[in-house]
Amino acid sequence: MSEVEETLKRINSHKGVQGIVIVNSEGIPIRSTLDGAEATRYAALIQTLTSKARSAVRDLDPLNDLTFLRIRSKKHEILVAPEKEFLLIVVQNPNADQ
Repeated sequence: MSEVEETLKRINSHKGVQGIVIVNSEGIPIRSTLDGAEATRYAALIQTLTSKARSAVRDLDPLNDLTFLRIRSKKHEILVAPEKEFLLIVVQNPNADQ
């Protein structure tokens, strides 16, 4: 099993994780545990939000960069790890530990 597969399996095994999407630099989901339409929707919206968050961080301090983004709502918590070539998006239930 590849390192990527092992990492995805490990993340997916955490309590409350509902899905994982890996998005390439063009905004196209290249791996996902969600259905195709939902993965595409998350990819497009989260990539745009991540880009804006990265710009805000750089505007505040040009020597800084976005390393992680966490969005929490009543229904979901979305964790985003932006890398140079891709975005790792994890969708989880914020109430899973209760």
